[in-house]
Amino acid sequence: MSLADRLTAAWYHGHPALILLRPLEWLYRRVVQGRRRAFLAGEGDIYRAPVPVLVVGNVTVGGTGKTPMILWLIEHCRARGLRVGVVSRGYGATPPQLPWRVRADDPASDAGDEPLLIVQRSGVPMMIDPRRTRAVQALVEQEELDLILCDDGLQHYRLARDIELVLVDAARGLGNGRCLPAGPLREPAERLAEVDAVLRNGASEDGKGGYALQLRPSSLVNLRSGERVGLGHFPPGQQVHAVAGIGNPQRFFNTLEALNWRPIAHPFADHASFSPEALQFSPELPLVMTEKDAVKCRAFAAADWWYLAVDAQPSSAFATWLDAKLDSLLTAKR
Repeated sequence: MSLADRLTAAWYHGHPALILLRPLEWLYRRVVQGRRRAFLAGEGDIYRAPVPVLVVGNVTVGGTGKTPMILWLIEHCRARGLRVGVVSRGYGATPPQLPWRVRADDPASDAGDEPLLIVQRSGVPMMIDPRRTRAVQALVEQEELDLILCDDGLQHYRLARDIELVLVDAARGLGNGRCLPAGPLREPAERLAEVDAVLRNGASEDGKGGYALQLRPSSLVNLRSGERVGLGHFPPGQQVHAVAGIGNPQRFFNTLEALNWRPIAHPFADHASFSPEALQFSPELPLVMTEKDAVKCRAFAAADWWYLAVDAQPSSAFATWLDAKLDSLLTAKR
């Protein structure tokens, strides 16, 4: 188990040694709370885009389902007739220049795995840059847009925002409730009371903690051929090699088990780079991975490698709330 894995286990299951990190946590909290206060006071160089900005983020380290949610938002807003663009930091990307307009045929090393997945799935205009304000400026110069979605930009306080959505893993919650490095929180838990809406990934119904969000498997897609098949392609009890380089790999393995398959789990670090050698497993079995990992593996995929396509399904109450929020916001902007 890597140091990162041991630390994550301590955050969510407890370990007495975490008390030694409390002084660093205190310093971290002071910094992030100071940045938040400065933003609310309008201090510093804060950029406001000419169109509304909707931020999708989280307060915890690790994956909470932001990418499927971004894809749902793209389609939902398009169905309303809105022209949507997306900006992202582009974690792990090394493009030739910044900001960088992501194209569907970019290598994952240039675009980053999540931005590339979003563009390949939706064709949305997407710009990446660690300085998200610069990404937004470049995008609105190139495209006529009605709305910008900012992927994982909750703590990027140089960018003004009109709507803040936060995703929380319903099963893991906020761990021990402490900030980095003594816990998994990027900002104190009180921050959740200040956002516009919380979505609880894995929750089956709405509640005081936020709206329900489910990630539903929809199909299997062959990496080499692009063939899309139903979830009945593998019979119940099928043993598969399961690969996940995401923030919470166990969620993916649990999903495969819920489909009545028998996954042999191969967890990798979030945003991991892959090679053919790293994915040679014994015995020879079909290999199933996440869609985010698949964008980095198509060039060397074997014939029986698949990714599991999943779709975000927020509650109908959330969709109703969002529509009302967008109606009010876009009317005020006109």
